[in-house]
Amino acid sequence: MNSNASAALRPAGWSDGLAPNPLLTMREFFRRPQDVGSAFPASRRLVEAVLDAVDLSAARLVVEYGPGSGRFTRALLDRMPDDGHLVAIDTSPRFTRHLQQTIRDRRLHAVSDSAQQAAAILQGLRLKGVDLVVTGIPFSTIDPTVGAEIVSASAGLMNPQGQLIAYQMRDAVEPMLQQSFAQVERTRCWRNLPPCHIFRATGPRPGAS
Repeated sequence: MNSNASAALRPAGWSDGLAPNPLLTMREFFRRPQDVGSAFPASRRLVEAVLDAVDLSAARLVVEYGPGSGRFTRALLDRMPDDGHLVAIDTSPRFTRHLQQTIRDRRLHAVSDSAQQAAAILQGLRLKGVDLVVTGIPFSTIDPTVGAEIVSASAGLMNPQGQLIAYQMRDAVEPMLQQSFAQVERTRCWRNLPPCHIFRATGPRPGAS
């Protein structure tokens, strides 16, 4: 990352000229539709619906699965403290490279890998105690066993007050969350293309599944 402190902490918000790239998102969706949740970046309304109910002012460690071109990534950084860390994990090197090239913020660790490797990635970065996981990876198109493992492992990485928020076109993730978290709330955001379910899971139960 850029070593210049002022550049490294430059706000990464929506006014940034290097904004999320809808064409990149569309290309990656058609290349790997089973791995990319949608052909369109998340709308502003979806980002607000997901994050407005979360206090990130004291979040020291946030993990994002499937950041894509960075719509949620930028919004998360805008809301996190200066000493926080955001680990954004995506299976697409093109998405990861886009984040590294367009978001100059030392709090961001963009990694090309699978969400299944989150524990090893955090260990390599010497980070622990996840406050929040945000994910848009399509649990409806990945192997259910793999999906359940990702959710269970995520619960095991969290602080007791940690939570996982998943925005999804379908509801395949809900029973997985119910196995690994004490409480799961479900809402809907219609002002997104396509409309999305929002699942908010709290009370992580490591090893419950």
